[in-house]
Formats: sequence, C-alpha cells, structure tokens
Amino acid sequence: MDKPQAIIDLQGVSFSYGATSVLEDVDLKVDEGEFIGIVGPNAGGKSTLLKLILGLLTPYSGHIQVLGRKPRRAQHLLGYVSQHPNFSKEFPITVGQLVLLGRMGSRPNKGWLSALIPGGYTKADHVATQRALAEVEAENLIDRQIGSLSGGQLQRVLLARALVANPSILILDEPTANIDQRLESDIFDLLKRLNLRMTILVVSHDIAFISSYVTRVACINRTLVCHHTDAIDGQVIQNLYGENVRMVAHHHYGYR
Repeated sequence: MDKPQAIIDLQGVSFSYGATSVLEDVDLKVDEGEFIGIVGPNAGGKSTLLKLILGLLTPYSGHIQVLGRKPRRAQHLLGYVSQHPNFSKEFPITVGQLVLLGRMGSRPNKGWLSALIPGGYTKADHVATQRALAEVEAENLIDRQIGSLSGGQLQRVLLARALVANPSILILDEPTANIDQRLESDIFDLLKRLNLRMTILVVSHDIAFISSYVTRVACINRTLVCHHTDAIDGQVIQNLYGENVRMVAHHHYGYR
C-alpha cells in the first residue's frame, strides 16, 4: 500500500532576505497527526520556515505544498500563533472580540470584510469562540480587556484565536518564550491533547523540554535535519548550536 501523501511537503526550498541566505535546500515532509518541534540557533531560519509554510513568504527556489495545495490556498486551514502578538495590548478590545477575529479564516470565499459588517458574525462564530476559550481553560476571560491579561493568560487567548476556525494544522512560534516553566508545561500538555486531532509544528528554544512531547525534532540552521527524539544527543546539539548544551530528561505519562 502506498504511503499517504505528506500534508506538509517542502522540497529543495531556499530563501534569502536580499543577499543574506537564510535557508538552503531544505527538505521536510510532515505526515498527518505528527507533532514536530523546530529548534535551532537565533537567526537560523526557524521563523522564516514557518512563514514559508504559512504562505506569508515565497521561496527563492524549491517547492512547497500544504494539504496538497500551494500554501496561500491552504491558509484558512491553518492556525497560527506568532512569537510576538501583532497588535498593541493597549488596543481597546475584549478577549471574546479578539478570538472572534480568528473566525475570519473560516470564510475564505466571503473575505474578511464580511466579518466587520454589523451582524457579520454568525451564531456559529460566537459558539466556536466560547468553545475555543473553554478548550484552553480561559472561558472566564471572555469579557476582559486584553490589556489586563497576564502573559500566560494572553498566550492561552492567542491559542484560542488560532483554534477557533478548527484548523487541520496548528503552527506556533515559541509560544512559551515569555512565561514561566510551570505555565510552559501547562501549555505543552494542552498541545499534546490537541495533537490527538490535529498536526502541530512548534518552534522552541528548549530542545530538552520539547523532546518529551514531540514525535520528531527538526534541527534548523540554514539547512534542516530531522531526528526522532530518542536520537537527540550531545553531538546533535553541538552540531546545531556549535557548543555543548546540557540535556535534561523529562518524563510525561498518559499520552500516546
């Protein structure tokens, strides 16, 4: 029996910002249901890789398919949590209104302007918002102003915004960079549960921590090499970062 087609498929992908080469001849295949951790040094190309998959950037060379189509045509099927929120926390908007904005991605044929028309959101949109907030255990925040949230609360709300359109693939760029270690574990426990129904790609700076959650680790520093988590050792880390990094074992139970 033929192996199912990868739902994310990069072949020979290279990208440059002007004369600065960021990615070179990257190959990556992600199967449905995988949980992929993406690690590497600063400026190694991690965020650029995500933006190429999201269709926000176009490769200089090579080919990318997401869910069997060009990335821009798959955007409404992807949920994305960026490293830095693309709005000011001082903007006068509630948690519920922020999460509702994620429903714009579920109307690819109507356009996002339809949601701004009075009455443009449907009952299904509001139900989906409440469900997404409940899933990240933030339903009690629905009427709060976003400027009043802690870092951990805001991260859960941004995750709810990514989930509200029921994506097939969830993509996160360092979702726990600005929260403490206890909350980091809570977020990754939640991602592990979400992985039961969707494919997940997550960028992280902590290779030891994520290796206890993900199915494979994609090590990227201009080029990309994938490893199963049991193959990550000190030599792999030294090759990636150019220095020794202390590895700490983490054990989590009750997940597949």
